[in-house]
Amino acid sequence: MREGIAAFGTDRFTNRELSRLDFSARLLDLAEEARLPLLERVKFMAIFCDLLDEFFQVRVAGIQDKVVAGVRTRSVDGLRPTEQLKVIRARVLELVARQDAIFLEGLVPALGDAGVRLSDWSSLDEDDREYLVDVFERQIFPVLTPLAVDPGHPFPYISNLSLNLLVDVTDPGTGQQRIARVKVPPVLSRFVVMPDGERFVPLEQVIAAHLDALFPGMAIGEHVAFRVTRNADLAVEEDEADDLLVAVEMELRRRRFGSAVRLEITASASPDLRERLAAELDVPDDGVYVVDAPIDLSGLWAVYALDRPDLHADTWTPMTPPYLATAGNVPTDLFGVLRHRDVLVHHPYDSFATSVEAFVAQAADDPAVLGIKQTLYRTSGDSPIVASLIRAAEAGKQVAAIVEVKARFDEQANIGWARVLEEAGVHVVYGLVGLKTHSKTVLVLRGEEDGIRRYCHVGTGNYNSRTAAIYEDLGLLTADPVIGEDVGHLFNYLTGFSRQADYREILVAPVTLRRRVLDLIEEQIEAGPSGRIVLKVNGLTDPEMIDALYAASAAGVPVDLAVRGMCSLRPGVPGLSDNVRVRSIVGQFLEHSRIFRFGGAADDAPHLPESEPGDGAPPLRLFIGSADLMERNLDRRIEVLTPVRDAALQARLFEILDLVFGDDVNAWVLHDRAWSRVPAVAGTDSQRRLKELAVERARRRREVDPAAADHLPAD
Repeated sequence: MREGIAAFGTDRFTNRELSRLDFSARLLDLAEEARLPLLERVKFMAIFCDLLDEFFQVRVAGIQDKVVAGVRTRSVDGLRPTEQLKVIRARVLELVARQDAIFLEGLVPALGDAGVRLSDWSSLDEDDREYLVDVFERQIFPVLTPLAVDPGHPFPYISNLSLNLLVDVTDPGTGQQRIARVKVPPVLSRFVVMPDGERFVPLEQVIAAHLDALFPGMAIGEHVAFRVTRNADLAVEEDEADDLLVAVEMELRRRRFGSAVRLEITASASPDLRERLAAELDVPDDGVYVVDAPIDLSGLWAVYALDRPDLHADTWTPMTPPYLATAGNVPTDLFGVLRHRDVLVHHPYDSFATSVEAFVAQAADDPAVLGIKQTLYRTSGDSPIVASLIRAAEAGKQVAAIVEVKARFDEQANIGWARVLEEAGVHVVYGLVGLKTHSKTVLVLRGEEDGIRRYCHVGTGNYNSRTAAIYEDLGLLTADPVIGEDVGHLFNYLTGFSRQADYREILVAPVTLRRRVLDLIEEQIEAGPSGRIVLKVNGLTDPEMIDALYAASAAGVPVDLAVRGMCSLRPGVPGLSDNVRVRSIVGQFLEHSRIFRFGGAADDAPHLPESEPGDGAPPLRLFIGSADLMERNLDRRIEVLTPVRDAALQARLFEILDLVFGDDVNAWVLHDRAWSRVPAVAGTDSQRRLKELAVERARRRREVDPAAADHLPAD
């Protein structure tokens, strides 16, 4: 079986970077999807631009580092670093051309028809220009710093992702020609908003129209907008750093000076000016990207923020999970609830504030609680959870926080939180050497009549109230003593000096998770067609896991995968993956939860009609947690999966999986290496239906206890 898989060689994998770009392409699909509310399309365009920036700062930069270092090792799909850069460039050129077309030919006219005009300077009338002259003189000009380039002024350093103007300037008296750089101030909005509140002019065009004020008496020639993307990945040698916090801060300062990996420049630039700029920035030809649309369309977030309900998706107010709903003004005793039952929360359908935040807040204020331990990977700027931890520490409770200061692009914020927590008396730990702490876990230790009881939250998403409103995530609140003991051992592993090698219930990376998941897949292989594997993850790139899933397919096991982003597995390849199906859900909310299902009865997921194991099916095993099936998650991060054993909660997870695999509104399907939209036949929108189910659960609670229904929307 496995010999046949190996016979496919490196061709059995899809390049992970191209797969990542395929996800970006799905975002562009939504940006041009006419059925979506217009500002939702604008949002997807902004997300596309943000993700492409990150892709160059991290992924492309990393491959370029390998080229510079002379590394010729092939990726799992058989490409050397130089070959990867070539295929990446070809794909990015396609995506950028498509981005320009969607923006200029689709979004701009559609926004104009709706009364939201993305204008350029040339289209403005005299009154509009007078208004912008006043804005320029009062708000823009004072913060501009023109920098000339001449023998006494070398070409200035261009910071990462800063928008700039390059200007050709001539002294009429001497005939001397120089170029100058004007940085578009990042403290100002990407677009200048006109008085009507619904017209936007790119900031760089307003500056370009006033270059004579910046270079008085000079003849202004060609001017173009450009932006540089630099290597922004941190390279902290933790085993050599005496103080990890200081080491990360130093790397953050160096990030601004990373090597340039991409130059974006407007299509109006002459070849001479473009070549000179690329040479000054030391960007090779294959790092230059010429664009027709305004550079940095992530600035469209300002347009998305418009108060135009008619152009947005329907607003959603998360529901309080029924067992956690308050009765009138009496707060729910969360610990009392958890002593009797586990609670599954599904954000943003279930409220993060009245579940997870309320759990930590109640622990902070409960005099019977002796201690709180929590991991923090990313959190919001005004985090209620951090405020609760501080309050608990100030009340004399033992509080420990594992703050991951290496969380990419959140390093500075996490350093700030770490210091605030330390000042309040919280025991702050920065994780383990060589590993990022990515698990989402809270442990509450409460003194009760029969001794200390452990209460836990294990989730798939960050402790961040803002992302909890737009990221789809799951969490288990439980007082299960075995899970609690396991989580306690995990925190000892993270904060102390421990060689904890096994856990009774939870799966922990990099200790047990890889081995245990492979064992669970093997259990299905042994069952053959009676087995069942259903996974919902954000990424699937680990070669060993992919080969195990291929082996399951060869054994006749139905394998159904929902992979939001990168997928290096090739489904539906004869002789390799005949029994594997892969789909991706991209909708209003970012699909972020991870669900692992192994075994179980055939009728648990009606929308998988081809996946019907026989009577000899292995026992059902269901997990949720923080880990994707990627090398970094399995080997270089602290991750946790927790089992879900309560029958009612398992039914909730089946319900979610059923909707994900039955969705024909937000779904794409992967055929070998090509993604395509699932045809809309039944019109099943999983995210819309999950909203309806959350409301139905809350209303059932109201029928039982009318006093618990204050949070429900009016009928």
